[in-house]
Amino acid sequence: MPSPKAKNPSRGSGSPVLGGSNGRYEFMSLTKPLNRSSAPPPLLLQRQGSDPTTARLRVSESPTRRRGSGSSTGSASGQGPPEEDGLRLNPSFVRVALSSLLAIDLWMSKRLGVCACEDSSWGSVRPLMKLIEISGHGIPWLAGSVYCLYKSDSATGQEVMLNLLMGLLLDLLLVGIVKAVVRRRRPSHNRMDMFATFSVDRYSFPSGHATRAAMCGRFLLAHLVLAAPLRVLVLLWAALVGLSRVMLGRHNVTDVMFGFWMGYCQYNLVEMLWLSPQTLQGLLGQLA
Repeated sequence: MPSPKAKNPSRGSGSPVLGGSNGRYEFMSLTKPLNRSSAPPPLLLQRQGSDPTTARLRVSESPTRRRGSGSSTGSASGQGPPEEDGLRLNPSFVRVALSSLLAIDLWMSKRLGVCACEDSSWGSVRPLMKLIEISGHGIPWLAGSVYCLYKSDSATGQEVMLNLLMGLLLDLLLVGIVKAVVRRRRPSHNRMDMFATFSVDRYSFPSGHATRAAMCGRFLLAHLVLAAPLRVLVLLWAALVGLSRVMLGRHNVTDVMFGFWMGYCQYNLVEMLWLSPQTLQGLLGQLA
């Protein structure tokens, strides 16, 4: 008699039936995980492919794709880091560089200030350095220029002394303005025993002695007929004036270096504003 199981190969659940040996039947469980090599269910494929627009949007919005697209765009266009990052880095680099230069300047100035006090390592040379300091002061130069202008008999001599006097007054004006604007304090190891100081002399940048030495040195070499040894002495005097400012502790190294450069440029300004006797007479005639 045939078995009822043979007539009904599947139950009402619709599960597939596999036939086996010895008349046994095995039922496939729907909860059994699929093999990796097997294809996904048709329903899953249908859901994934039902809306291709949504799938493309999901792929384009993924973080990996955004990062990849950004790097590829940047490399393709040849652009570097964002501009705001460069703006953040540049000021910090400038500040670090300026701080390093300032530290080196202060260290060198302290090491070279060997005549700042009588008990310094070179304290015995301090009187000589103070004498060189007075030789570069503005008052002796102004008084000497006025005296030479008054005693000069030739028109050429009066012209030279008049423009030298104008250059000295211009030097005092420009140095005073820069000192009042910058307001850099003098070195801490300085003793305020300078000759004939004024209100702006409590500031150190730039060195007025250095500007005056550079400007007067160029002026003398250009407008006075001097022998070679005297020309060497003029250059040596200008260098010693600048060196004395650092050795006495009056200025930092950068004050003197900038002062030399400023005085060198001031001479060019004096040449541009040069006053001849005819020009001076014309100006005096207009004022009269």
